[in-house]
Amino acid sequence: MLSTGSSTKTISRFELRNTDDEVPATEPALKDIAANRTQRRALIVGTGRDRGALAAARSLRRAGWFVGIGTPDSGGMLGASRACEAHHPVPRPRHDGAAFVDGIRQAVEAGAYDVVFGGGDDWMAALAEYRSDIPTLVAHPDAGVVEAALDKVRLAEYAAKVGLAAPSTELATDQAVRDWRGPVVIKCREHWSPGQTRPHRIEAKLFPDITAAASQIRRIRQAGAQPVLQQVIRGGLGALIGVFHEGRLGGRTQQVSTRLWPTPNGASARAETIPVDEELACKAEALLSELGWHGLVELQFLTGDDGVPYLIDLNGRFFGSMALANAARPGLTDAWGRLLLGEPVPRLDDARTGVRYTWLAGDLRRAFVERRRGLVADVGDTLAWSRRAQHSIWDPRDLGPTLNLALGRFARGK
Repeated sequence: MLSTGSSTKTISRFELRNTDDEVPATEPALKDIAANRTQRRALIVGTGRDRGALAAARSLRRAGWFVGIGTPDSGGMLGASRACEAHHPVPRPRHDGAAFVDGIRQAVEAGAYDVVFGGGDDWMAALAEYRSDIPTLVAHPDAGVVEAALDKVRLAEYAAKVGLAAPSTELATDQAVRDWRGPVVIKCREHWSPGQTRPHRIEAKLFPDITAAASQIRRIRQAGAQPVLQQVIRGGLGALIGVFHEGRLGGRTQQVSTRLWPTPNGASARAETIPVDEELACKAEALLSELGWHGLVELQFLTGDDGVPYLIDLNGRFFGSMALANAARPGLTDAWGRLLLGEPVPRLDDARTGVRYTWLAGDLRRAFVERRRGLVADVGDTLAWSRRAQHSIWDPRDLGPTLNLALGRFARGK
């Protein structure tokens, strides 16, 4: 089941080399690939369009790992990267999970992977849920811990226990809907649960009042999920990132986002690293300890004019602005993997501040909508920012993902 669409490449376990240094080798037989134990071997499962997974794969490859991917599609931009050396068909974790688990098993058998990472919330949660059926290390915490972290209502309750502010969040019962006043954010309580049949996640959406939100509440219920009502927080998006191990957050990276797409409540189109807020970091460590978390984590906050950061999300997998964390504090994913393997990891210092990030495609689309100081000025500002920033996808050493996206959009436009 190993698809070898690109040449297989190997380097010494202890060499730290960039992908542009690599020279494709003659493709060995499958058994030879599995027998090569001089490298740590990681399997990333998710979709072929996952920007966070792409950044993680590049980071792991530069740290000397052999990286394989498992996707339900042809591999997309992720499979087009030089960092990804093998592709395996792995179905989405839906229905009873049997096809998903079988795909993982075949991938692990083919690639002899040491550890498997989930690229999205559903992939992470499914790996945790079916851990006992997966014949290699699962990177994520136990299923109960992941479930609590992804549950919007329970996460807010955990935050309150440790003194972290969080928006008021409650299940959208009939009574709660009748009692709600003012604007509201409608979310799914969880983005995945065992037996799920809906193909895609339903994103959070802001409404001016509960009446306008009625159709979204019905949509979520009809999809078999639980809608929640969340207080609207007006503020800037930020995040605290690191690898949580034995009660401490290592490799701390704090960022603020200055442009979002979709606007005004989407993902980071621009971001920049800032000094770590020690009080916030202390409360974050208390939260993660209370949850029983370990491994990579991104805690997202909205901070308003009052300066109070409100916890809105916990991402325990590769996230959209992962490329920024890699640039400002290299080695987070490598450290996570090595800790899972029981290997010693050097002290993870805080990230450099002032490192910039761009998701250029998203930022350009935002500029065409927002037109700050006019369309030409906004597009010019977007391009100027991108010249001094770490890109989400573009990398001159690894052009495959950019070309894959461009060709895909060209084909769809015909």
